[in-house]
Amino acid sequence: MQLPFLRLLILAACQLVRDARAGELRVLLAALLIAVAATTAIGYFSARLNGTMLSRASDLLGADLRLSGSTPAVPEQIRAGIDLGLRHSSQVEFSSVITTDEGIQLTSVKAADNAYPLRGELRSAAEPYQGDAPRDGPAPGEVWAEARLLAALNLKVGDNIDIGEKSLRLTRVLTQEPDRAGNFYSFTPHVLMHLADLESTRVIQPGSRVRFIDSWQGSQEALHTYRQRIEPLLSVNQRLEDARDGNRQIGGALARAERYLNLASLAALLLAGVAVALSASRFAYRRQDASALLRCLGLSRRATLAVFGLQLLMLGLLACALGAALGWLAQLVLLHLLRELLPTELPGAGVAPALAGCATGLVALAGFALPPLVALGRAPPLRVLRRDLPTVTPSAWLSYSAALLALALIMWRLSLDLKLTLALLGGGLLATFLLGSLLMLGLRTLRRLLAAAPLVWRLGIGQLLRHPLAAVGQALAFGLILLAMALIALLRGELLDNWQQQLPDQAPNHFALNVLPAEKDLFMQHLARLSPHRAPLYPVVPGRLIAINGQPVQEIVSKDSRGERAIQRDLSLAWAEQLPPDNRLTAGHWWTRDSIPRNELPGVSVEAELAKSLGLKLADRLSFSVGGLVRDAQVSSLRAVSWYNLQPNFYMIFQPGTLEDLPITYLTSFYLPPRKDHELVELSRAFPAVTLLQVDALLEQLRSILAQVTLAIEYVLLFVLAAGVSVLSAALQSTLDERIQQTAVLRALGARRRVLLNARLLEFALLGTASGLLAAVGCETISALLYRFAFDLDWHPHPWLLLLPVLGALLVGTAGVMGTRQALNASPLQVMRES
Repeated sequence: MQLPFLRLLILAACQLVRDARAGELRVLLAALLIAVAATTAIGYFSARLNGTMLSRASDLLGADLRLSGSTPAVPEQIRAGIDLGLRHSSQVEFSSVITTDEGIQLTSVKAADNAYPLRGELRSAAEPYQGDAPRDGPAPGEVWAEARLLAALNLKVGDNIDIGEKSLRLTRVLTQEPDRAGNFYSFTPHVLMHLADLESTRVIQPGSRVRFIDSWQGSQEALHTYRQRIEPLLSVNQRLEDARDGNRQIGGALARAERYLNLASLAALLLAGVAVALSASRFAYRRQDASALLRCLGLSRRATLAVFGLQLLMLGLLACALGAALGWLAQLVLLHLLRELLPTELPGAGVAPALAGCATGLVALAGFALPPLVALGRAPPLRVLRRDLPTVTPSAWLSYSAALLALALIMWRLSLDLKLTLALLGGGLLATFLLGSLLMLGLRTLRRLLAAAPLVWRLGIGQLLRHPLAAVGQALAFGLILLAMALIALLRGELLDNWQQQLPDQAPNHFALNVLPAEKDLFMQHLARLSPHRAPLYPVVPGRLIAINGQPVQEIVSKDSRGERAIQRDLSLAWAEQLPPDNRLTAGHWWTRDSIPRNELPGVSVEAELAKSLGLKLADRLSFSVGGLVRDAQVSSLRAVSWYNLQPNFYMIFQPGTLEDLPITYLTSFYLPPRKDHELVELSRAFPAVTLLQVDALLEQLRSILAQVTLAIEYVLLFVLAAGVSVLSAALQSTLDERIQQTAVLRALGARRRVLLNARLLEFALLGTASGLLAAVGCETISALLYRFAFDLDWHPHPWLLLLPVLGALLVGTAGVMGTRQALNASPLQVMRES
């Protein structure tokens, strides 16, 4: 018999209302609710947090997108942005010598229009080292200069400065440019002038070293469209950059933030998926009789399957609606908690996160609940008369395939990178296989020892031995809860702390550049009195990579790669006897003092990611143009460099003795405590050739992003805990019917309540101990893989994970007794009558 769809829908709705009090439906609804709410909340929070962090990072770029090059943008490139409604600003950067009666100083000059900056604040002060405030840029005929230029040339506000053939009046002291923080190697003081005065200076001539910048601001859709239109029109000396491209530290921070959030959200979703699978299995098991009865009444297998499928679909849609609303409210609560940290106005996220959360919940429901539902449709009608017929179970391949497909779709939705996904799933599956096998072996061993054990032990362990596969499955489910919570706690407590240790409270906030060889010892003595924390002096000489194994680099490197950007400018070439701090060799070996063989090329150590972009390998021959000379070296090692520590870092480090005959300067970084600005002025006056560069803005930005990510991870942990509770409830509910019948029989045979309670406590304590052991091994395995392949950190053991078996015994033992108390409270007579 085939009923119309509307009749099937009404029948399914009536049965759903009737079964609303069933425990498995409550747990299934809770699991789906958590999955949707977690995904929605994380989606909204990630989208708005990412938008906020990108906005702050864009503040350091001065725009959402920049087009820069050594030649001006062509009219088509400008018109493409204007037509899309993007705001536009033009700047020109160049170097110029400023001369006064006190001396001369090479400066970096920026000529900007009235719209600059499109992002961030331009701040200035009335006098050096006084309070600053945000203001519009200098008017035509005016110029702003940094305090170190005033100190170097003994200038004061109101004096005139000659830039080329134009005399401009110094009206304010430049304290902050939003796009300055990311430029570590700006060797000269900065001067800001109006773009309208640039032509009259006559400093821009054919062959001049100039950078033309066109900044854009607007919606992400318009910016994306502009990128697509403009990229085919880029010349070889032009490039597009946004907040991720323009600053390596900010880009890395954003990428790591997204990685942590996605990893935590995947843990919550995995737990919710397990709860859905367990609840759906019990849902199908308890409806075997109802399915057989419908078949006896003439309903076809397809129609029977449709009735129960519609029940799950309606339950899923209800969970989606409630979960999406709960997730939206949850992200509002989080944003309220972070109101002191986040900007007043946050970008909206639309309905996309809510729709994505609903889709994730429905995918989890289909993937984890479909196999038991398919098995439900095959229940034989004869089961109405013969309750002893075996229960129809779903095929293993269907269960695993559906679950893996759902998991793959969820991971695709989260856009997890391959290394992170393989580390998480590979480590979890490896630990599950090993511990599951050991648990099976342990249960078989216990069977032989059970004969001489006390009654409580025989009852408690006997429950596990009757269904060893189910016992192992429960241990693995409980272990997954502890594993997820331990892994998130490890991420929060160690990986984020490791990141924060790269930015300690006294991280370098100044760079000293152009330290002359004759002054380096005296400069370090002065610096020792000012700064308790300083890096070593590194000798630096500018040079450009021109050939690899005799072949010009322009013929090797692909456009828009890191290697292409590196060969378009002079690199800061350094040499050192010791491997710099926070550098780690990934290939080759470091040199010793006397390791240059006669008649062989000296060695050079190359940053690993740049080497990959350039296609370099050990023993390759590199040719550099340095000071008009060509110097050759061979690659002796590759280094992984931590770019987040704000220490002097280099793409190329040469073997000592390679470049020492060339004119060099020295570079270092140091921490200057607060309220020592005047000492910094004295240092600048004592060493006028030294360029002092502040990076406080970048430090503050990185710390702000780190604080947001840390709080976000802690908040996501709440969803992981909620998902863990749903798994625990689903696992207990899945065996509740059998436990009620067994307890009724034992009580009818005279078993005391205290004995049954102790047996139940012992059973779940053993399961909790095994689960904790699984979680400890799995967490160590996954953390080792994450450290090695995803986060590029040195792994070390975590002894505190040994507490997980004890914690598992306490948590699972207590929760198990509380969750199955219905079995102890049920009337034996009533249970046996209904059997």
